[in-house]
Amino acid sequence: MNTYRKRLLAPFSAHAFLLGPRGTGKTLWSKASYPDAVRVDLLDPDTFRLFAARPEQLLALARAIQPGEVIVVDEVQKLPQLLEVAHLSISEGMLGTYLFTGSSARKLRRGDVNLLGGRAQIRMMYPYLAIELGHDFSLDRSLQYGMVPVVVEATDPQAARRAYNALYVHEEVYAEGLVRRTDAFARFLEAISFSHGQVVNVANVSRECAVPRKTVESYLQILEDTYLAFKVQVFRQRAQRELAQHPKFYFFDVGVFRANRPTGPLYSTADVEGAALEGLVLQHLVALAGLRQDGTSVSYWRTRSGVEVDAIVYGPSTFWAIEVKRSKEVRPEHLRGLKAFVSDYPEATPILLYGGTDRMVVDGIAIEPVEGWLRSLGSEFIEAPGA
Repeated sequence: MNTYRKRLLAPFSAHAFLLGPRGTGKTLWSKASYPDAVRVDLLDPDTFRLFAARPEQLLALARAIQPGEVIVVDEVQKLPQLLEVAHLSISEGMLGTYLFTGSSARKLRRGDVNLLGGRAQIRMMYPYLAIELGHDFSLDRSLQYGMVPVVVEATDPQAARRAYNALYVHEEVYAEGLVRRTDAFARFLEAISFSHGQVVNVANVSRECAVPRKTVESYLQILEDTYLAFKVQVFRQRAQRELAQHPKFYFFDVGVFRANRPTGPLYSTADVEGAALEGLVLQHLVALAGLRQDGTSVSYWRTRSGVEVDAIVYGPSTFWAIEVKRSKEVRPEHLRGLKAFVSDYPEATPILLYGGTDRMVVDGIAIEPVEGWLRSLGSEFIEAPGA
């Protein structure tokens, strides 16, 4: 992927980790944001061998840079011992800053790995947001192929999505030595695709892919550690009802969901399309919360009786209750969960995103065409002309 689009993420002024799945544009962003940086690319075999044999080489680089200069270390999880060297150079009073990129948190979460003593901020690189694509954003195309930059920018997105799923999803996990049986993990990915946008029933997934329950739990953790999936917790603040207990599961990108979800006459197209749209909205909201860096959270709300709202966005200046429907018409049952939530939380702004084209207000609920709403999400990070 050589095409670079301006992203909403702003350059950092201090040491930082930039984490996220492979193919989301971390390297391109770092090259555009720090064109004169000293680069250590651990995906390059020669560079990897050099720094694996002599990690103190990083210290020599750090001692040589000048104020305002940056050292970028790509895919630092491949050599986490470099973080010890980086910490030493920071303690010595290095004049520049570090940017570490990574696509797996598994090794970085180990207790013996030095994360620079809390001196570096941790940020995420997400798939594209619709606003980053501008006029090139197409809802239908995004629902089919997703928003991962390496797929979006490909001339053949269907082939690119298939290759991404095979190369980055499977091989990233296999190369890290995180699973022993590739066939079992492949079956797991297919089985877990039916839980996209749902609470995971571990016993059912275990039965479907014919692996022990503990193995399924470890596979789920692997997906989270490699940023290939995320969980959405239940919104519990000032709860007035008995609520569901378990989080919902989402692949990090709708294209990865589509690549792993079986299709054909035996499967409901409506179920797949509905889960895809909900996932697309949720990945946008998670990215927005991450960009804000102000404690904004994304959760969902579901009562024990089954009344549900797909997404609750809660932060210092935001309290949205969002329901997502693929339907082009608004029906009374679509508003049920939002009305129940607002009766408990009148401070919330209820929003129904749907597949139609008309904006309206029904019973105090904002009805928004989902494509237009996604296009505007993140506009707070766009500088006004002349600013």
